[in-house]
Amino acid sequence: MELFLGEGWDVLPAGGATGEAYVARHGDYQLFIKRNSSPFLAVLSAEGIVPKLLWTKRLESGDVITAQRWIQGRELKAKEMMNASTATMLANIHGSNELLDMFKRMGNELLNPASMVENMYMQVALYQIEDERIHAGLNFLERTMGQLESTEYAVCHGDINHNNWMRDEQDNLYLIDWDGATVADPALDLGLLLYTYIPESQWEDWLGHYGLELTSSLRIRMHWYVVAHTISEMLWHQSRHNVNQVEEYREALSFLVSC
Repeated sequence: MELFLGEGWDVLPAGGATGEAYVARHGDYQLFIKRNSSPFLAVLSAEGIVPKLLWTKRLESGDVITAQRWIQGRELKAKEMMNASTATMLANIHGSNELLDMFKRMGNELLNPASMVENMYMQVALYQIEDERIHAGLNFLERTMGQLESTEYAVCHGDINHNNWMRDEQDNLYLIDWDGATVADPALDLGLLLYTYIPESQWEDWLGHYGLELTSSLRIRMHWYVVAHTISEMLWHQSRHNVNQVEEYREALSFLVSC
């Protein structure tokens, strides 16, 4: 990678699950480099959702390399997810027609509940998983799918963990790591964030900053997507024989399905 950057650059892994992110240093100057990043990174940058995109380069191998401004920032703490600023930013993301149009032009299909359940059944068969709680969870999803009222779909991040939210030295807020983004019901993001970080007694206030009323329909949709996410995570860890994580998600799933 140093070859296309020129002489004098030091390139080091930046961590992350994919191993495709790097920090490039030249003296005091730093860049965040990523291989095959999200195709709509330019739109995210233009809307101030991620740190500024500086350039894009396609290599002979076909890989695309992007460089973003390096920010001297920090990840949000879990308790900071309750702040109004996270609600406001997520509302701006879900309300962005530019992001939605870009995603649709890329030919990506909508992530609907039926396709999610079908995909999970395929994973169960592929990995030959026999787990009564997963089957109970899938039965719950099928049984309650008819209760999901139609809604306008939006670009959803899909992984709103507090580690993906950052503030820079000027206190600007960013949401990074868009590799798992999809077009879906906004309740997908909302449910994961509220269930994970916000006490239920504060849901209504937080959603007020987002610009949405806490209706029974929204509650049902959020709960459904949280159950679906829990099963998906459990399947992922099952396939990798991560016993401790599987047990954690098994307990969470048992509680969610019994609610």
